[in-house]
Amino acid sequence: WALLLEAVPPELTQFLAKKLEIPVYSIGAGGPCDGQLLICGDMLGLFQAFTPKFVKKYANVAEIETEAFKEYIKEVKEGKFPTDDHCYHILSDREKEYYEMLKEYE
Repeated sequence: WALLLEAVPPELTQFLAKKLEIPVYSIGAGGPCDGQLLICGDMLGLFQAFTPKFVKKYANVAEIETEAFKEYIKEVKEGKFPTDDHCYHILSDREKEYYEMLKEYE
């Protein structure tokens, strides 16, 4: 067993960590305990609208993701993606069999 404390004053976290025999973990409950947890998306800045008080953003991945999606959408609209390099093709030794099978559905 373990106890996860979220948004609890660090004084209480420290008290419980000393008194309990099970590990006490903190997510926004201060440092004096057995371990720290953060949601990866929060610390990477994936969610722009709100950041919990106890989160330190180590990156702003949302900006990078937004730019990547914009580029993807642009390339799809312009017909630049997908290219032949991004497609699976019929194996040459199975091509005849494949087209014969398709004739059944014409």
